[in-house]
Amino acid sequence: MSTTARPPQPEAATTHSARLALAGITLPVVAAPVAAYEPAVRSGSWVWTSGQLPLVDGALAARGKVGAAPGCVTPEDAAVLARVAALNAIAAAAAQAGGVDRIRRVVKLVGFVASDPAFTGQPGVVNGASTVLLEVFGEAGAHARSAVGVAALPLDAPVEMELVVELELESGPDEPDA
Repeated sequence: MSTTARPPQPEAATTHSARLALAGITLPVVAAPVAAYEPAVRSGSWVWTSGQLPLVDGALAARGKVGAAPGCVTPEDAAVLARVAALNAIAAAAAQAGGVDRIRRVVKLVGFVASDPAFTGQPGVVNGASTVLLEVFGEAGAHARSAVGVAALPLDAPVEMELVVELELESGPDEPDA
C-alpha cells in the first residue's frame, strides 16, 4: 500500500487520452535530441525514454540549480519543471507506442535534480513528475522511482526525467490474445 497521497481520478475517464482531455493537458511535440541519441526506444512491449528536460516549445523553461540559496530555482518551481519534463517523457513514450492509449502502465520514473550542495529535497521535486503520471494514467501511473541529486544537467537544466513504460500487447495473426 502506498503512503503517497494521490490526486483524485476522474471516474468518467476510461482511457489515458480521456484523462488528458479532462485535465486540459495537451502532450507536447516530442523534443528534438540535443545530442546523438533517440528520445525513446521501443523493444517489444517496453519503451525506455531518454532523459527529458523541461523544454517548452523547444526552449528550456528555466536554468540553474535547485535549492534555497539566492539565485537557485525554488523547489516549488522545480516541481513544476519536473511535471513539464514528465509530460515530454510521456510524449516520447507515446510516439514509440503508437499513442498514449497503448501505454499499459508506467513502470519506473527516474528523476534527476541539479542540486545546490545543501539541497536534500529531491523527492519533493520529483513528486511534480509522479503526480502528473498518476493524473494521466490513473492507477496504471503508480510507479517505482528514483530521485537523484546531481551536480549539473545538460544545458544547465534544473531537472531531467526518464520513464520506462509497458505497452498493451498487440494481438496479431501469430500472437495469442492477451
